[in-house]
Amino acid sequence: MGKNIAILASGNGTNAENIIRYFREKGTARVALVLTNRQAAYVLQRARDLDVPALYFNKGEWADGRPVLQALQAHGVDFVVLAGFLARVPDNVLHAYPQRMVNIHPSLLPKFGGKGMYGDRVHQAVLAAGEAESGITIHYTNEQYDEGAIIRQYTCPVLPDDTPDTLAARVHTLEYAHYPEVIEALVQALP
Repeated sequence: MGKNIAILASGNGTNAENIIRYFREKGTARVALVLTNRQAAYVLQRARDLDVPALYFNKGEWADGRPVLQALQAHGVDFVVLAGFLARVPDNVLHAYPQRMVNIHPSLLPKFGGKGMYGDRVHQAVLAAGEAESGITIHYTNEQYDEGAIIRQYTCPVLPDDTPDTLAARVHTLEYAHYPEVIEALVQALP
């Protein structure tokens, strides 16, 4: 079936579910594992409902990285996808997946990125800055928050009457439409 993908997520898991379903339908790769840093993250239930192994690692295990790396290796993971993951990936995990780990950010980086810039905080900042457009950035993951090489960006307008919620809805539509396709292209290009 091709390469094995792991998804790292911290919250509700709508992007993770979308990616799992995409690859189930396409058959070009498979999501072999979902990992989270939050014990109550709903992504765990979404993964289990879709028969994908899902594991929680506490703060110390994430900081160490070795238990995370062991889980990735035990599941034969070739490529790692961050989908709403709100912790820094340990260096030993990053270095085990060079150019094989991507993140999605809900703005047009380098604007509105960095530590603490996620979810509604990003959309509020975009609106406060009076931006005419927003969108998503898919980028490689490195040691710095939201500073890895940009792979693709997709835009949407910021409307005069937008709220963080209405802007977020348009940004989520972009995420659901484009993130799985970009992941697929990157995974298919792996040796």
